[in-house]
Amino acid sequence: MEKKMWEIQFLSLPHILKYCKKCGKKMAFACSEQFRINAQRKYLDIWLIYKCLNCNTTWNATIFSRIYPQSLNPKVLERFHRNDKDLVEQYAMDNDFLRRNGVEVQLSQYSIIGDSFFPNETVELEIKSKYFLPVKVSSLIRDTLHISQKEYSQLVIDGKIKSIPNQDLQKCKLKNSIILIFNEKSDDNPTI
Repeated sequence: MEKKMWEIQFLSLPHILKYCKKCGKKMAFACSEQFRINAQRKYLDIWLIYKCLNCNTTWNATIFSRIYPQSLNPKVLERFHRNDKDLVEQYAMDNDFLRRNGVEVQLSQYSIIGDSFFPNETVELEIKSKYFLPVKVSSLIRDTLHISQKEYSQLVIDGKIKSIPNQDLQKCKLKNSIILIFNEKSDDNPTI
């Protein structure tokens, strides 16, 4: 069985939706890719700064509130001070972190990089993503292989697409990775 891999490449950080006081309505905010650190006596507050796309009003997503500086690894604290790009991305792509801050997360722009094949080939496909992608696996397959919802559903019903471990391929979303088997050949030759 031929092995193929698709990798999700994120083209941008996701925007968030929240009420903007200046605009007077729910607006899209973009990550500024900067942290704000505030020292209050012996405590630290750390936020990730977002800006309204319409009026540039800022909003701070709380990362740490009232923590002792000693409770953070000094190297990590230095990364916050430097506005480390990887650390910014880690927080800006964390849907759970953003939801805990009370905002709605919009889907990031992404592309799928990898080997192409036809849906009737016998293939083991691994789809990988560095971050959770709130998109159904079925949508990724249909869009990349250029097949309809009906064709995809029939492949799943007929057992021509399976997942390891077994998941509902009509509903599951891509977490970090999934392995799909297309057209698995069973050994029909009885042993003599």
